[in-house]
Amino acid sequence: MKHFLDLSVSEFKEWLIRHGQPCFRAGQVGHWVCRSPGVPFEQMSDIPKELRTLLSRDFRIWSMETVAHRTSADGTEKLLLKTADDEHVECVLLRDDKGNRTACISTQVGCAMGCVFCASGLDGLVRNLTAGEIFEELLQLRRLLGPDERLSHIVVMGMGEPLANLPRLLQALNWATRKDGLNISARRVTISTVGASAGIRRLADHGAAYHLAVSLHAPNDELRSRIVPTNRKVGLGAILEAADYYFEKTGRRVTYEYVLLAEVNDRPEHAASLAELLRGRNALVNLIPFNPIQGLPYRTPRRQDVRDFASTLESAGVQVTIRHRKGDTIDAACGQLRRVREQAVVLSDFQQEA
Repeated sequence: MKHFLDLSVSEFKEWLIRHGQPCFRAGQVGHWVCRSPGVPFEQMSDIPKELRTLLSRDFRIWSMETVAHRTSADGTEKLLLKTADDEHVECVLLRDDKGNRTACISTQVGCAMGCVFCASGLDGLVRNLTAGEIFEELLQLRRLLGPDERLSHIVVMGMGEPLANLPRLLQALNWATRKDGLNISARRVTISTVGASAGIRRLADHGAAYHLAVSLHAPNDELRSRIVPTNRKVGLGAILEAADYYFEKTGRRVTYEYVLLAEVNDRPEHAASLAELLRGRNALVNLIPFNPIQGLPYRTPRRQDVRDFASTLESAGVQVTIRHRKGDTIDAACGQLRRVREQAVVLSDFQQEA
């Protein structure tokens, strides 16, 4: 059976036509799937029985199973989902005091980028997620919401490099932003990339008004190539040119994410170099104090060092935000829970063999 959400809207309309059904049913079925997650096709009350039978025969809505669900005192919830081929992927629900409910989703099982501080890529890339799997993460998180809550934002900042799986991501986001889908404004969707310059340009040419966040993490090529090994193939110059192109095409200010690693990239000279690099650009820097990960040697910077770093940027006219850590008690950083799970499985297998 095919995952219903692996179909684009146009593909589903073609399926309806082949089965003698009017195209307007696409909006009805999509509304049921997106707004009432968990309701099977058979219970979609305003859909003709014949169509419900056909849908149940040809499609499934759910393909992933929740194998771990963790909740933090700050309201953050994290799911570890098992795919149909026994892989694992993570997604996170973030709550804030303003009433925002943000879904952080993944686009790949594992990651090929190799960022030295990130758990997602420690075991490399396994495969891309399908469009249906990406969108299903949103539905799985939506099921966690209370009756007075709704998903308001999407950040594509989970496992994987989103621009390496761009066509499927865009298909999933199309369902998310449609009025008969989740009806989330495109302006409340942020796509984060480690700096795939060609992918940034493709996203700009796509024309969607999504926010772009570029994971910078260093102010020069020498340091960035140590932190983000793929930088050796691209370089900061090409990344910044692509980001400038994105701004020119979309009018959307680019955010530069910067994970602060104590004594690695958080020194005053790094802040000064970053300020010079971004001077004159309509940019926002999002400083992210490192979220400790078991097995990695990096440390969270001191609060004063974070404040000093931000002050240096602000003094140079660069806008800055500091991301508050959420969910650090539940392995909420991308890739952590999957890695904990797989290490536990390996240990269990080892104990059984012993």
